[in-house]
Amino acid sequence: MQKDYKRYTITSALPYANGPLHIGHIAGAYLPADIYVRFLRARGKEVTYVCGSDEHGAAITLRAKKEGTTPQAIIDKYHQINKDTFEKFGIDFDIYHRTSSPIHHETSQEFFTNLYDKGEFVEKQSEQFYDEEYNQFLADRYVTGTCPNCAYDAAYGDQCEKCGTSHNSTDLINPKSTLSGKTPILKSTKHWYLPLDKYQPWLERWLIEGKQGQWKPNVYGQCSSWLKAGLQPRAMTRDLDWGVDVPLPDAEGKKLYVWLDAPIGYISATKAWAAEKGKNWEDYWKTQKKKEDESCLIHFIGKDNIVFHCIIFPAILHAHGDYILPQNVPANEFLNLEGEKISTSRNWAVWLHEYLEDFPEKEDVLRYVLCSNAPESKDNDFTWKDFQARNNNELVAIYGNFVNRAVVLTHKYFDGKLPKLGALEAVDKEVLIELAEFPSRISESIDKFRFREALAHLMDLARLGNKYLAETEPWKLIKTNEKRTGSILNIALQIAANLSILSSPFLPRTSDKLSQMINLGDFTWADAGRSDLLFSGQNIEAASLLFEKIEDEAVEAQIDKLEKSKPVQQTVEDVEPQKAEAVFEDFLKMDMRVGTILEAQKVPKSSKLLQFKVDTGIDTRTILSGIAKHFTPEEMIGQQVTILANLAPRKIMGVESQGMILMAEDADGKLRLVQPNEKVQNGSQIS
Repeated sequence: MQKDYKRYTITSALPYANGPLHIGHIAGAYLPADIYVRFLRARGKEVTYVCGSDEHGAAITLRAKKEGTTPQAIIDKYHQINKDTFEKFGIDFDIYHRTSSPIHHETSQEFFTNLYDKGEFVEKQSEQFYDEEYNQFLADRYVTGTCPNCAYDAAYGDQCEKCGTSHNSTDLINPKSTLSGKTPILKSTKHWYLPLDKYQPWLERWLIEGKQGQWKPNVYGQCSSWLKAGLQPRAMTRDLDWGVDVPLPDAEGKKLYVWLDAPIGYISATKAWAAEKGKNWEDYWKTQKKKEDESCLIHFIGKDNIVFHCIIFPAILHAHGDYILPQNVPANEFLNLEGEKISTSRNWAVWLHEYLEDFPEKEDVLRYVLCSNAPESKDNDFTWKDFQARNNNELVAIYGNFVNRAVVLTHKYFDGKLPKLGALEAVDKEVLIELAEFPSRISESIDKFRFREALAHLMDLARLGNKYLAETEPWKLIKTNEKRTGSILNIALQIAANLSILSSPFLPRTSDKLSQMINLGDFTWADAGRSDLLFSGQNIEAASLLFEKIEDEAVEAQIDKLEKSKPVQQTVEDVEPQKAEAVFEDFLKMDMRVGTILEAQKVPKSSKLLQFKVDTGIDTRTILSGIAKHFTPEEMIGQQVTILANLAPRKIMGVESQGMILMAEDADGKLRLVQPNEKVQNGSQIS
């Protein structure tokens, strides 16, 4: 178990107030944080959980232009929509604040002034993109172009959402203004830069040496890569007409860079909350005389925000001088939808407010599915069929079924009163020993930010209850041994009581409903694992279903809604962008040939991989391909395919793959074989 702190300051990334929330947002930064916060509170820890709307930056003004309104109208609209949606879903913020508030502007300007007075900024003229038609400089999000790292042709000026790389707008290839659609010119302008290169030695000591083995590999790896590449000064101001004013007399028309002011939003939100609650905000953010009095700061974010929270914001806090630094930044990867990247522009998303309307009182079902399939270490996929299966086969058939049986049998045989616990038999002792181990198992997983693993442990507790009832068969035993039946149901309901406590971080509404059903007293996480949470003779309320089956019609309606949201015709955005330019000599290195698949089978423990034996005309070799969701082994046998024959061998799932089968992907994500239009000799070369 990780070190305990006096108090905890927990943040979730501030969502832009320029659109509604979708399940990708929730799976990335909000549900994991909410689970962690509820877990800390169940353990009696002092926690403040802050978030709010990010209401500055070009994303807001772009949305305003698109809707033909003002930035203020946009932020007012979407701040309220998202605040209400979070509340209905059960994300338990202490405060959901706004970066347009006066206290935030004051706090951000204080940070800038502090660093400016210390001489931390470098003031310099630089050439920035300028739209001649609109007569204005273009902030990062007003410029799109081809990513210099992965060649994605719709990268933003500050970041590529495809590969996650952060860059300057002037690094883009073939830049275009989002205002006029024309190529912008470069024009000189003055800005204030934070010399990140100056802080590199300190960041390497703090992050690379101090966080290795503590932070998630995806976070640590991205930070290491940035530092190895060498940090460069980054402008902390922008030429904009919307945002926080730069507090200098010679900075008219300039605003603070959104990634300077947005993380400071955590601090200003804490200030607003503390003022309302009569607390001292500095206890949660400032260094203390005694180390043991300091708060533990943890940021929950998506992988596209790693560099800002792990390098830029810590450098700003360090330069300021008296702020604590994050102990951890457990960033998640991306959640895809039905095999495709979530796209707000194409409406390819499950919007949270629509889910809450379509599936009333099923907030915990979505929490369960998103947590059990969370993209903790790699991108994962949400599908409606999986949503249905997890609800019906796990929540209903395992968790709900166990609780329902225990409560119904207690009413049937003991008039709804908890029966006495008699002499324990071997099976009882084994179950109670295992029951006592679950709180520490779940705690250890949560402490390591392994929420999927923790949830799996919780479901194992429900499985333990079902297994216990199946082995002891109280419905048969009642005919011959009422006392023994009573002992069994007493133990079963003690397991249910533990389920209620241990479910509270993951399934809060279910936990409350179960607690009321069995009249569980006021217990904390420290009480979990006990077998005396309920007392003999206490009332057990009549059974009510914790979960209900989701029928095919409901799921098909959601799939149909998604399909209808797809564009009728394929657009440029749907097509994979052209890769970086290759010379003819690069092409000559590739040996592409036609081969015939002789054998095909699924790879054990993999839902994506198929293993083939292929006659290449040169030899017979093994090739693995991640196409199991598109083709069955049976339909692949005998197919002629195009292979990259001289690709270096690579071990996948313990099997060496000696080549690559070439595929074409449609706009709808469907894979198709790249084949000759008529049968040819194996080994025929593609040229």
